[in-house]
Amino acid sequence: MTGAWWPEPAAGEIVWCHFPDDIHPRPKPRPALILVVFDDTAPQFTVRVAYGTSQKSTSLHPDEFAILRDRNPAAFLAAGLSYDTKFNLGQALDLPFSTGWFSVPPGAPHGQVPRLGILHPSLVKAVQATFRAATS
Repeated sequence: MTGAWWPEPAAGEIVWCHFPDDIHPRPKPRPALILVVFDDTAPQFTVRVAYGTSQKSTSLHPDEFAILRDRNPAAFLAAGLSYDTKFNLGQALDLPFSTGWFSVPPGAPHGQVPRLGILHPSLVKAVQATFRAATS
């Protein structure tokens, strides 16, 4: 499943993703954090994305970090999220950056692209520590 291709994304973007259940895209999109952009087949990009969910966002495992409205309002605003959200770096997948896996979020805050927002610089150290925990 590929679909039409989106323009080049950047690591650190938070996007609207139909994160798969096994190998099929889920019908309900959710936030995902782009960890890596592979441009070997540009202009058809592949991205490594980490799964995001608003469920149990304050209960974190070592391979998860959260963006919480009350704890870091600037990061929450930059991310473009509607709810407190945690991202699971241990549950990251490589997906084609195409309409088969990504869609324009409600309100299209950045135009007709899947971008919700970006990872705020204040969270970079937390994400790095989480990544180390997820890959060790």
